[in-house]
Amino acid sequence: MAENVTIARPYAEAVFGLADKANALAAWSKTLAAMAAVAGDPQMRACMGDPKLGPDRLYALFVSLAGKDLGSEQQNFVRVLIANDRLALLPEIHLLFEELKNEREGVAEARIESAFPLEPAQLAALVERLQARFKRRIEAQVSVDKALIGGARITVGDEVIDGTVRGKLVDMTVALKS
Repeated sequence: MAENVTIARPYAEAVFGLADKANALAAWSKTLAAMAAVAGDPQMRACMGDPKLGPDRLYALFVSLAGKDLGSEQQNFVRVLIANDRLALLPEIHLLFEELKNEREGVAEARIESAFPLEPAQLAALVERLQARFKRRIEAQVSVDKALIGGARITVGDEVIDGTVRGKLVDMTVALKS
């Protein structure tokens, strides 16, 4: 996985530079998401690994699945990825592109796992506190995980804030064993 990210980084940076220069970050983000979904499909992955399927046929297949909204720059990008045998890296390229885009726009993504569904007012207050702490606009993705027993675990970038009952129990177990 780490190797794929390392290989994908220059492609993501090149696309980001192109999109930023054209003031088209949102459009590229949407297109890369669609292309990453196609590249991540198991049937498409099988086609990418098929030596009988030449670059031109792979390109035609990919473009037909990715949608008619691919502009000439996106089509050229697909051709470059195929020529360098990097089409399978599109999911990683998309994730890296989103990180660069979020950094440019001052946005951080927060993954909030809660033991119980959050009320809209609770979520709004939590997001407001996270924005104050990280000094960035927060886009929250909320999920419910009953295994947490109570509380919430928040992940923003590399930082994890574990306020769950399960986390506290694990901490207590470790402390008692030491």
